[in-house]
Amino acid sequence: MTEVEAPKGVLQSVDRALTVLLSFTERRPEWGVSELAREQGWDKAVVQRLLTTLTARGFLMCDETTRRYRLGPSVPRLARVGEHSGVLPSLVRPLLARLLRETGESVVLNVPHGSGYRCAAAVDGTGPVRYTAIVGAVIPGHAGASGHAIFAHHPEAEQRQLFGAGPLQRFNEHTITDFEALLRCYARVRQEGVSISHGEYDEAVTAVAAPVFQAGAVAASLTVIGPSHRVSRAAGHLTELVREAAAEAGTAFGG
Repeated sequence: MTEVEAPKGVLQSVDRALTVLLSFTERRPEWGVSELAREQGWDKAVVQRLLTTLTARGFLMCDETTRRYRLGPSVPRLARVGEHSGVLPSLVRPLLARLLRETGESVVLNVPHGSGYRCAAAVDGTGPVRYTAIVGAVIPGHAGASGHAIFAHHPEAEQRQLFGAGPLQRFNEHTITDFEALLRCYARVRQEGVSISHGEYDEAVTAVAAPVFQAGAVAASLTVIGPSHRVSRAAGHLTELVREAAAEAGTAFGG
């Protein structure tokens, strides 16, 4: 890989250290010195100094046996601070407001929360009959388009760990309660890039959701949701709006 020069005015050593941290992803959670040097096109001695420095500050950990590096305790500490300060919602509020103007329906940003998903930000629809999301509320991950858009992109082993142990909770006749049926739903979501659910959690609503990616992994889902009699009719039009907005949200998240 050819090294990309740091933008003008950027301190190269800091830029390289941040590049190292961003190299760790769900698909690539650990690195050795030599392979990271090859990936970035840097000298091994430079990479070793960067890794040693980041380890000293707790951003990385080194396995003494394998000499491979993984993210350290300072990373989740900063992640908690970022979540409590509302970083992700603040980045997408203009998008939520725009989708509300374009659709008239409620718009919700949901983030993974164990085997469920949590409402991180929301704006209510404008009609007299509308869906009202509660910020902070947690919904089971197998129920509804928001969860499908998130968990469809998890590795199957993780999906099985989260949802495959037994019958899934039924909320009404539309809820997916069979794990194999859930896997088939996830395959459609990955193929189409969007999820549509009709009353799986609340049988009175229809939702259209798309995943928001950050560094190759799903950070959230963006959902337009409202009364079934309106949203079901408009689902085709809403699909494109939600898909495009989710892509913009991913760019805002640095994805």
